Amino acid sequence: MQSIHFQIKDKPFHAITCGDAGKPLLLFLHGFPEYCGAWADVMPAFADDYYCVAPDQRGYGGSWREGDVADYATKHLAADALAMIEMFGNGKAAALLGHDWGASVAYACAMRAPKMMDKLVIANGVHPAPFQDGLASGGPQAEASQYVEWLRKDGSETALAANDFERMFGMFSKHMNMDWLTAEKQAGYRAAWRDADGVRGMVNWYRATPLLVAKPGKPIPADQLPQWDPEALRIRMPHLLLWGIGDTALKPETRDGLKDYCDDLTMVEREDADHWIIHQHPEWVADQIKLFLNRP
Repeated sequence: MQSIHFQIKDKPFHAITCGDAGKPLLLFLHGFPEYCGAWADVMPAFADDYYCVAPDQRGYGGSWREGDVADYATKHLAADALAMIEMFGNGKAAALLGHDWGASVAYACAMRAPKMMDKLVIANGVHPAPFQDGLASGGPQAEASQYVEWLRKDGSETALAANDFERMFGMFSKHMNMDWLTAEKQAGYRAAWRDADGVRGMVNWYRATPLLVAKPGKPIPADQLPQWDPEALRIRMPHLLLWGIGDTALKPETRDGLKDYCDDLTMVEREDADHWIIHQHPEWVADQIKLFLNRP
């Protein structure tokens, strides 16, 4: 695994890579509250056949984390990822892969520039339309996502960083299997988060998103929700969704209607996994992705 530094529009970025830079690109996007190391146990399985790149996205780890809330709007996050495809894959990725928030960026890229990737792989992440429906319903997903409103408040980064990131690790582990989070991995996360100033960019993703979260039992009227063109949200390339059934952060309702937005969707579930599926079962995740990539 190699560590590299590069620039996108004069902003510094950091990534880890493996494989031959002359081979087809796989771009791996992490979620919250992670960093590029989230994919470190999955990437080596592809090093013989692909060039694997996992960046710290803006606001995270060793990448650019300045600016205002508006700098973390999805259009900028997607533009970063598409610039990386241009830079590392000569404008084409064999697949774009995302987990959690990284999945949201991957979906945005797939909608905006479908010709820049052959396939899309999502691990416990959500398409914006079904996710907004779940958030607005006032049901299980709205209840599970009440933390979003807390993260959006001023000063949440300070609370997350206090007592050696005690609250941040608490968000990581709530109702999840954390056997994978070794002392060594914890040290890697602390180094990536740094301090409250380091966490601010991460939290700004939540502040910048237009997604609305209902209070439990109080649905948001449809006329108050973001108005999207369904065709603009379409996923046209072959799409694999890997899903840990035990996910308590993303409820099953976030997948309701997903197939209606996809031309070619394959969904594979695993009973003994939750939101952190890429950590809990990296070999299985890699095997499923290989099967999908090798599919005609």
